[in-house]
This record gives sequence, C-alpha cells and structure tokens, in this order.
Amino acid sequence: MENISDLAQLIVSISILIVWVFRYDNIVSEFKQYGLSDLVRNLVGASKIALATVLAVGVWYEVPLVPASLMMAFLMICAQGFHVKVKNPFHKYVPSALLLLLSLFIAAFNYGLI
Repeated sequence: MENISDLAQLIVSISILIVWVFRYDNIVSEFKQYGLSDLVRNLVGASKIALATVLAVGVWYEVPLVPASLMMAFLMICAQGFHVKVKNPFHKYVPSALLLLLSLFIAAFNYGLI
C-alpha cells in the first residue's frame, strides 16, 4: 500500500508541475475566465508548486505529508467550485477531481486511516 501512496504522490506532483509550468498559458486563460486576479493566480500557483514539491520529496524523506495533501485537496475542491461557477463542460472537472481523490488518499494513508 505504501508503494501506491508513493505513486499517488508522484502522480499529483508531476501533474501539478506539468500544468503550472508547461501549460501556464492555459492557466492564465482559465483564471481570467474565473474572474480571478493575477495575484490570486500567482498565489495559487506558488502554493500548488510548493505542495507538489513536498509530496514528491515525501517519497524519499520524512516530510509533513498529511497537511500538504490536505491543502492540495482543498485547492482541488476550490478548482471544482470554479468549474461549477463558470459552468465548464464535464471533461474540465475530471483532472482536478482525480487529483482531489489522490490527495485525499495520500492524507488518509499517511494518517493511518487506510
């Protein structure tokens, strides 16, 4: 089960880094669609990248995975809320929903619930 948690951590981390580094132009347009400022976008991006780094490092070192994964889950819940707000099509909900589930799994496993 630990290997599955490690894999989940890497999937979340790599997904966040790909979206926020290599697909940043898409992020800019989405945050404009949501009506959020550049400052909010940059704070969310910095938070997600920092949390993704903690999750990745947590595969090899003892780091606070439960708080990091719960904060990531919170950001994914917010993403779901904004998808609802602007009435995006279903396929736009899927990535953040999957990352939400993986983040909750990581938290539950590392807290000892699973």
